[in-house]
Amino acid sequence: MHREHIVLPRARLPKGMTRLPFSDAVRAGDTLYISGRLGLDPSTGRPPESVAQEAAFLMDDVRTVVTAAGLTMNDIVMVTIFAPNVADFAAFNEVYVRSFDGALPARAFIGSGALLFGCRFELTAIAAGAPRTADRA
Repeated sequence: MHREHIVLPRARLPKGMTRLPFSDAVRAGDTLYISGRLGLDPSTGRPPESVAQEAAFLMDDVRTVVTAAGLTMNDIVMVTIFAPNVADFAAFNEVYVRSFDGALPARAFIGSGALLFGCRFELTAIAAGAPRTADRA
C-alpha cells in the first residue's frame, strides 16, 4: 500500500534539532493518521495562559494538518485527547465542538501524565477520505 508522509514546514524547532522525529501525518490508502498535536502559541512556542486559547490553537493546528492532506475537519473519524487535568474537559469541549460541522467524530478523552512543554492537551486523530486537492494523487 502506498504511503504519503505529510510534513509541515516549521518556523522553529526545539534547540539542537534539525527536524522532528515524526511526520505530522501519514496517509495509507484513504486513511490519514495524524500525529500527536499540541496547542502551542505560534508566536511564542509555548502553551498560552488560557485553557480555551490552548484548545483553539490545538484545533487550528489539527485543521492545518488535515488541510495539508487535502481533507477537512469533517473527514476526521476518531480523536483521542490526552489531558493531565480532566477538570479541563468542559472548557476543551466548548472549543472542540465548534471545529466540526454536523456530526462529531468518535472520541476518547484520557487522563494522562505530564505532556510536553507543559501543555494541557495532546490530540491524535484518524481521518478517512480521498484528498480533495487537484495536485494530490
